[in-house]
Amino acid sequence: MSEQLAILGGSKIKTTPYGTGKRFGEEEVKELVEALEQNTLFYHSGRKVKQFLERFNALYGVTYSVATSSGTGALHVAIGSAGISVGDEVITSPITDAGSIIGILYQNAIPVFADLDPHTYNMTAESIRARITPKTKAIIVVHLAGNPADMDPIMELARERGLIVIEDCAQSYLTYYQGRLVGTIGDYGCFSTNDYKHISTGDGGIVTVNSQSEEDYQRTHAFADKNYGRFGNLVQREMRLLAPNYRMTELQGAVGIAQLSKLIWICDKRSQYGDRLTYGIKDIPGIIPHQVTTDGRCTYWFYMFTIEPTVLTCSRDEFAEALQAEGIECSAGYIPQPVYMQPMFQKREAYTGSHFPFDLSDIAYGEGLCPTAEHILKQAIRVTINEFYNEQDIEDMIAGIRKVAAHYSESGLEVV
Repeated sequence: MSEQLAILGGSKIKTTPYGTGKRFGEEEVKELVEALEQNTLFYHSGRKVKQFLERFNALYGVTYSVATSSGTGALHVAIGSAGISVGDEVITSPITDAGSIIGILYQNAIPVFADLDPHTYNMTAESIRARITPKTKAIIVVHLAGNPADMDPIMELARERGLIVIEDCAQSYLTYYQGRLVGTIGDYGCFSTNDYKHISTGDGGIVTVNSQSEEDYQRTHAFADKNYGRFGNLVQREMRLLAPNYRMTELQGAVGIAQLSKLIWICDKRSQYGDRLTYGIKDIPGIIPHQVTTDGRCTYWFYMFTIEPTVLTCSRDEFAEALQAEGIECSAGYIPQPVYMQPMFQKREAYTGSHFPFDLSDIAYGEGLCPTAEHILKQAIRVTINEFYNEQDIEDMIAGIRKVAAHYSESGLEVV
């Protein structure tokens, strides 16, 4: 007989608050004071953004990277400097933030969506191959929630078809795929330092340029700065091509320096806690854990599992509500629907009063386009993973999920 749920009047599992901690401290203050004492907050004149990138490059083992004002900006910079232009098609994930899409449309290119693996929640080479047309120019691989996509077959496909690969690593710091850091495998890697990521500078981003070409680096650097060339003693201000201003400030760079010093600890804790959660729930009928890609390491920006409604006698929303009543922080789903179901795609209107660039393509965005992604979002429950949690927090989460599943299980699962 399963234990009475808290939502039905029973005792709740989690009776203690989650572990908390301060993200920012004296380290950030010290760097900010030094930035202010430079008497400039412009990245090219000061030292903080440069130091931030130097330390990031050393951590990631890359030669070239460019700082940006946001993760969205980082993706736009990679897309633009790669030469993606009017009418080109770019394949990406239907479960992602708008930031993965905005740069495509700003370049007047066409977003194309490939379906996902049902357990890792990432695109596969097979799903990407099914979307390639003669207009395809690039693939934006989203490593969702800290979980690496299966990159080897994706890279093999890209090289076979002559496609650019941009890795969206906004949620995936120090995530490994077969011993390699994601963000260093494709042509470009894009990171976010938004306040809701592993490390925060308030807002900010980084683009790695993985070709090891100084020419590619200078082009990428310029695209983040109005296509100005800030190399050598003279600034090249010729308006050769349209480019935005996505410059990172010295204040962001200063905070980034201090945040980077904590990144290994943050990611190690998140990996430990997420893997422990999987181990604790992997045998529960009706619960499908967040599966880490084979030979990968996940750093869990969040943890998302799905429920199997043919096994449990409740809906996804009912399960989430019962879990919340047990004191376990969670939400039903991640984003409400795949990106292609958003009004912009349904109306085919990126700019007010215009169907451009959608009118360059006959691609249809409608329900059923990516059935696996749609199923994931309908059955997913997201729980928070945080480096400041303690081990008891994770054990409580496991116990809460087991308790709710036991109540709704037709198999008579006992809570252990």
